[in-house]
Amino acid sequence: MRKVKTNPNLYFDYRDVKTLQRYIDIYGRIEPMAKTGLTAKQQRQLAVAVKRARHLALLPFVAER
Repeated sequence: MRKVKTNPNLYFDYRDVKTLQRYIDIYGRIEPMAKTGLTAKQQRQLAVAVKRARHLALLPFVAER
């Protein structure tokens, strides 16, 4: 994933799995800020949304082989 310019109005919803999958690598880990281009606040919101989606089984905890 290449670094993208951030949108200041970007909001992460745990139910929007398609958007969250853009920020998860092939191993199921959340991409770092340097790679996603998000601000610190947006990165924290992303992490919370991904963790909620994992807890509700909308996203896998680990990637499938």
